[in-house]
Amino acid sequence: MTGIGVVLRPELPPESIVAAAREADDVGVDELWLWEDCFFSGGIATAAAVLAVTDRARVGIGVLPTPLRNIASTAMEIATLARLYPGRIRVGLGHGVQNWMEQVGARVASPLTLLREQMAALETLLDGGTVDVDGRYVKLSNVRLDWPPMTPPPLLVGATGPKTLALSGEISSGTILTSETSPEQVGIARGHIGAGSDHDIVVYVDSPTAAPATADHLKRWVDAGATTIVLQPAPDQIDLGAQFARAVELQFLFA
Repeated sequence: MTGIGVVLRPELPPESIVAAAREADDVGVDELWLWEDCFFSGGIATAAAVLAVTDRARVGIGVLPTPLRNIASTAMEIATLARLYPGRIRVGLGHGVQNWMEQVGARVASPLTLLREQMAALETLLDGGTVDVDGRYVKLSNVRLDWPPMTPPPLLVGATGPKTLALSGEISSGTILTSETSPEQVGIARGHIGAGSDHDIVVYVDSPTAAPATADHLKRWVDAGATTIVLQPAPDQIDLGAQFARAVELQFLFA
């Protein structure tokens, strides 16, 4: 079975994202995805709002830029969502756009090291463990969540380059690939990831109103190894009703 979702792009104002989420949930869309770009809506806050106004749709955050946050606060926020909405979220982390990270004074010399350290700490904290670490970037002393989730949500990594893809295969339950990833590149990415068949591959696929993605078109990514296809509307597309209807149809076809 291949998951089908729709991304609620950050170019939409928060109130429009919430309204769109209600509509998507009403018509039966299985997955709604969000991403956090500077300087739009915050990924965690938007996810909380979307989860609050929907009853069934799962929400993916793909991705949160790791340099922007202390990992303890990230763990607290993810744990809160996971306890309030068990089984309905999965969260991706990534390097962030380096120009933006520099713009806010958060750029690091080794994004790969930061991602590895944050993911290790985050996994332990969400599992209810105590973290004592003095890493290059992550420094936590006897930190433990008082309210860890009963079941930790899946943690994914947003990746493009070979080193980050390999790291994702090592430390995460899934990899998120951008809409610039061709079916052929999905196969190449899987080779770099090197994980087993249970490692999720989430791929955003452009789906403009003028040329909506068809099942035959999307099957190319599925055959290459994608486990979730996220339809990505154009940046200026406001009315997402047709995208939601298409997603529901595709859910049936790929079930």
